[in-house]
Amino acid sequence: MRRNFFAVLGFVLGAMVLSVPASWAAAPKTKQSAQAAAVYKVAIDHGVSLADAAESMRLRANALNLKLVAELPLSKQVEAITNQPQRTVTIYQFCDAVLAKDLIDMNLDFAVYMPCRIALIEDAKGQGWLVMMDVNVDAVAKEKRLPQVLKDRVNAVRNSLIDIMQAGAKGEL
Repeated sequence: MRRNFFAVLGFVLGAMVLSVPASWAAAPKTKQSAQAAAVYKVAIDHGVSLADAAESMRLRANALNLKLVAELPLSKQVEAITNQPQRTVTIYQFCDAVLAKDLIDMNLDFAVYMPCRIALIEDAKGQGWLVMMDVNVDAVAKEKRLPQVLKDRVNAVRNSLIDIMQAGAKGEL
């Protein structure tokens, strides 16, 4: 019983971190702010299933040479614990492992800035969303004294992640 409680508590706290204010739900497909770590989210087009969006992201990531290093089916885990149906929440991690290693070798703090997670979330109305942390590379690079070559590589990965999200939202292969 105690184990289930902590599992559900962990999911709820994680969901709170991943949740976005209701006012953002009606926002257009755009970045939310220009802070050092903002949120970038895209609505999945009507007619594109969540499964098709996920498959499109996997295929686009492969074409861009980013590896799917983790897939976390949070809603399925909660269903297994609670025996209650859940809206879809799955976290995908697409990364350039060599770049990640180079950044961490430079400064351990980079582990928290890596914008390789894309959440596929079904909202209360059944609308699918793709959401990721959108790191302001210029601000982080300046603060951490990131060399231009690494800054360029980080920007390339960020742009690839946006491309992956756009492909997922449209169901493009």
